[in-house]
Amino acid sequence: MMSAPQIRPQPQPKVVAHRGASHEHAEHTLAAYVAALEAGADGLECDVRLTADGHLVCVHDRTLRRTAANKNLVSTMDLAELNELDFHSWKNPWAELDDERPDTDEIGVLTLRKLLEAAADYDRRVEVAIETKHPTRFGGLVEKRLVEMLQDFGWDKEGSPVRVMSFSFTALQRVERTAPGVRLVQLIDKPQYWQLLRRVIGDDWLIGPGNELLAEHPKLARRMAASGHTMHCWTVNTLADLQMCQELGVEAIITDRPAYMLDALGR
Repeated sequence: MMSAPQIRPQPQPKVVAHRGASHEHAEHTLAAYVAALEAGADGLECDVRLTADGHLVCVHDRTLRRTAANKNLVSTMDLAELNELDFHSWKNPWAELDDERPDTDEIGVLTLRKLLEAAADYDRRVEVAIETKHPTRFGGLVEKRLVEMLQDFGWDKEGSPVRVMSFSFTALQRVERTAPGVRLVQLIDKPQYWQLLRRVIGDDWLIGPGNELLAEHPKLARRMAASGHTMHCWTVNTLADLQMCQELGVEAIITDRPAYMLDALGR
């Protein structure tokens, strides 16, 4: 009698909350990140931009139109000005009519320092994936300020819970020079970029392909998986996305829906 074929268990990727639990909560708010941690997320992901007075804040877009109903650029406003804006209501404009909405006294923009403090104070290790946004009029000052902040936390060395991500190869080189122990993730969103980047990125750099890139180019996805670089994939929000990432051996998935993905993984 022939024995049944062995079924290889699917790898369990780490679950990283994309801008927090941003499917349910306004992105880049402390409430979104707390919800992700309470759900059991392994890590938190954020985008950082520099204010006019030199503060790193967690905002994705160059402008504030989408998340704060303001026409200005993040880079032209001081932190005090950003703290006068509402970064929460756009997600649920009818919140005031909801008697069951969670109470929050959070106002203004979330700074990177406040997010890192929340991660540091949590009762378990929390990884933080920080994306520096480019192009920006501040150039390399963004990475300089970021590394200085990591030094304040003692997170600029090997073993740090922080990793730095960017679509800019030059930006990641800056971090490598000033904080060589920090893990780096080269983000990739177009197939033609991989042909160049695979020849120049460091042997120990991670790669961060977009979920759509992998799905639309399966041969490229397999080549990237076999490249020897650990893969972190964004933004993984469906079971089909998750299955593809597991089949490719992706180490971490970045998702708007951390609770949903953790449940799908049996966690």
